[in-house]
Amino acid sequence: MIPFRFLHAADLHLDSRFIGLAHIPSSVRSYLKESTFAALGRLVGVAVQEKVDFVVISGDIYDISDASLQGQLRFQEALQELGSHGIAVFLIHGNHDPLDGPRLTSEPPKHVTVFGSEEPVHAVGYRRSDGKEVAIVSGISYPTAKVTENTALTFHRKQGSSLFHIALLHGNVDGDLQHETYSPCTRRDLIERGYDYWALGHIHTRSILQERPAIVYPGNIQGRSIKETGPKGCYVVDVEEEGGVALHFHELDSVRWWVKEISIEGLSNEAEWIEAVERAVEEIRERHSQAMSVVRFQLTGRGSIHRLLVEKGAVEDLLAELQRRETILAERQQYNGLVWTEGFAVESGLAIDREQLLQEDSFLGEMLRIAVRSEHSPSELDDLMSSALQPLMENQELRKLLSSVGADEKLDWLRQAAELGATLLSGREDSADEVANPPYRQAGGQKDEH
Repeated sequence: MIPFRFLHAADLHLDSRFIGLAHIPSSVRSYLKESTFAALGRLVGVAVQEKVDFVVISGDIYDISDASLQGQLRFQEALQELGSHGIAVFLIHGNHDPLDGPRLTSEPPKHVTVFGSEEPVHAVGYRRSDGKEVAIVSGISYPTAKVTENTALTFHRKQGSSLFHIALLHGNVDGDLQHETYSPCTRRDLIERGYDYWALGHIHTRSILQERPAIVYPGNIQGRSIKETGPKGCYVVDVEEEGGVALHFHELDSVRWWVKEISIEGLSNEAEWIEAVERAVEEIRERHSQAMSVVRFQLTGRGSIHRLLVEKGAVEDLLAELQRRETILAERQQYNGLVWTEGFAVESGLAIDREQLLQEDSFLGEMLRIAVRSEHSPSELDDLMSSALQPLMENQELRKLLSSVGADEKLDWLRQAAELGATLLSGREDSADEVANPPYRQAGGQKDEH
């Protein structure tokens, strides 16, 4: 087999909205808006610098709901830049940019292959240094936004060819519950098709499902919500003479998302808590000094300052101050090392002996035991929620809203209720004040969506 190198990327989502960042200053918003384009520019730079023979892009180049003319023109510009270096591009369209969606109608450049939606055709990938055929590349695009059939089964190796086979598929392998079940398939389905490399898209979390044959999600190139934390980028793939592959991840994102936990245990006053948060901000700034960060702080543990956090407005006040400081940096165009605090998730509680309460033969003890059982049993959680929310289901709008609530959000509600109940029923003074200020809540940010 002839050795060669290619770049695998997916889920560019050019010019799409960032989720959970309402009411941000224009100086920060403009940088966020540009970040997907900056990631695309870095992708082109990596392809050129690493001297790849071709690039494969596995769907969701745009979001149809946000498919701006600027986004399409910037992508065409990137394709032309790759072409000027002799780098071919193979791409498919996914559920966010299906073939029937609105887009410019111009023909793609000659060095760009856009796979259709009827069946995966066989295209040839060439090595740039000598023009030799090195790979068979196949792919299938989404004709519409919802493809529910197993399109992986339509892939077949090219008969008689000993070249390395690459398949481009935008789909959900083995039923990842965090994403829509579009073009669903199993790992076994992919293995049985006989391809050497499955270039996947759709799941935004980077993962190598299998090494041989390689089944790879590169993740998206730029995180866009608090659910998309950590480095984002692409893989450069070296195909070796014996047919194995070596994958090298390259970071492309210019905005990094973080969830940082801060425990209130051992903190005796407001000043110590503020110092802990500010120290965490500076740690992130130092760790990611060459780009912008967006962070949500999770306040956990039990301690005496919990009541101050939920009753005195301390969380909201500190959030406003942290954002004010970073806005000054943004207005000075100092985005490298900027740390924008998206919000606080207050998951802390009062210092009660939860383990002892779980053993008590009391109403509070039974309530906590029900909560623990429901937290570890999806069926019991559903039964508990159905019973508790039954009076609200008579309202059509509320019924529609509640039907869209996922398992994670139901668990959050359960934990909130258990923590509030423990506080109210633990016999502490002024516990009734907690009704207006539940101990588990989020300050700043918006509801997580995907």
